[in-house]
Amino acid sequence: MNRESRRTHIRRLVASRGKCSVEELSRELGVSGMTVRRDLRSLAEDGRLIRTHGGATLGERATFEFTFLERVNRNRREKTAIGRAAVELAQGCSTMMLDGSTTTLALARQLRGVTGLTVVTTSLPAAAELQHEPGIDVLLTGGYIRPASPDLTGSLTESNLEILHAEFAFLGADAIDGEGRVFTNPPDNSAVLLAMATSAKQVYIVADHTKLGKTTLRCFGQLGTWAGLITDEGSDREYVQRLRDEGVHVIVAPIE
Repeated sequence: MNRESRRTHIRRLVASRGKCSVEELSRELGVSGMTVRRDLRSLAEDGRLIRTHGGATLGERATFEFTFLERVNRNRREKTAIGRAAVELAQGCSTMMLDGSTTTLALARQLRGVTGLTVVTTSLPAAAELQHEPGIDVLLTGGYIRPASPDLTGSLTESNLEILHAEFAFLGADAIDGEGRVFTNPPDNSAVLLAMATSAKQVYIVADHTKLGKTTLRCFGQLGTWAGLITDEGSDREYVQRLRDEGVHVIVAPIE
């Protein structure tokens, strides 16, 4: 295990346990206590964890950043495939809305090199990805930053979306059940998602196969009332066919 891999593993261990001692980390990683202390010192200097007497813990900011990075990297290949399919579908459009999901962040990364496009988004990471693209104008909706996620929410966000219009909206989902109902968690995010859906001519839900056939706290819409679903080829074929039989347009993106 090289240095960077070892330090990533240290952060995972500390994140999952809340805190770890030098002895514990040394035993888990099979390296000396001196090596662990060097790693902890470097990670602390980068703000990735907090040194304690004899070990380390994650501070609130470091925990947030680590948790978000874990979400971004979860099913990364699938999200990239979905993003690629979405960009191909919307090729030539001039206005697009993206919510704050990690799947739409993957989509934003596929927009590099696109020209003549305005992207309206609630996502700070998506805006950061696109801010230096010469052919793309980025419009942040305004609003409060959600405590548990780097995206914008609240009444200001919703009212700003009401006066905007886009050709496409791509929205993530935390779950989609067998009847095509689309769910989000936490529930208070549903109002922003609905505002985006109302402001776009075509609405596509972008969700990898792990979200299908499930429910969570708040339903915010039905696939049958929108343009469709973009998912990946890991999705259950019978589930996809059932949605298609109900008239839902489902795009299954191949994973490269």
